[in-house]
Amino acid sequence: MIPSSTRFHRLPFSLISCILRSHTTVRQLHQQVSPNQIPSSTPFVPDTKTFLSLIGRNLSQHAAKIPIWESLFSLNSLQLRKLGVEPARTRRYLLWWRDKFRKGEYGIGGDLQDVKNSVAHVRVIEVPGNRSSRTLAGPDATKKVVVNVPPEVPANEPNLRRLKPVKGLKVQGAHTVVGPFVEPVKGTGGSVAVVKVQEGMWEQRRGQKVDGGERRKVQVRRKRKLEEMRKARS
Repeated sequence: MIPSSTRFHRLPFSLISCILRSHTTVRQLHQQVSPNQIPSSTPFVPDTKTFLSLIGRNLSQHAAKIPIWESLFSLNSLQLRKLGVEPARTRRYLLWWRDKFRKGEYGIGGDLQDVKNSVAHVRVIEVPGNRSSRTLAGPDATKKVVVNVPPEVPANEPNLRRLKPVKGLKVQGAHTVVGPFVEPVKGTGGSVAVVKVQEGMWEQRRGQKVDGGERRKVQVRRKRKLEEMRKARS
């Protein structure tokens, strides 16, 4: 903090100049602080338009204002406000999702690696069971999981067993893929499905306001009580 002008008159000119220079240096250091780590895009989320579309709350309308991936993960709240991202709760929501993505915390489909034109194919395969299941059911025990694999790859391809199961999807019954935003492929009996990028797939719905929300709750309830007392007296 710079001393007030009334105090400057009591200090030598050389000391005043030193204070001003140090204050300017501090401001420059704050402006030069490197932004938080910028994560890499993913096959399912290749650009800012897709990211803003996935997290919903109509943020995709701002895609043209933030066309660069690096800008999406480096702009602060004030800069987003200047770009017209309103209201404040929308900016907070964007920053929250931005931080989750930076940590590798995705919504459904975020971990899909084989994606073409915003569409990923998934299917049910059998893999060796874990140690406990093999102990109970024998060394040949298997389990069924859902993996992301191109449709042209044959089901008996040995390398399929090395793929990681898709998060958020599971096998229901004998061979049916189930999960949010899963669309079964016709003629496969549900064992093959697609997951497409859609508006609001990752959206966190806002809770319903009760009595005007946290800011107005006390005022709204007080008015209601006064109105009830007034009606009781009349």
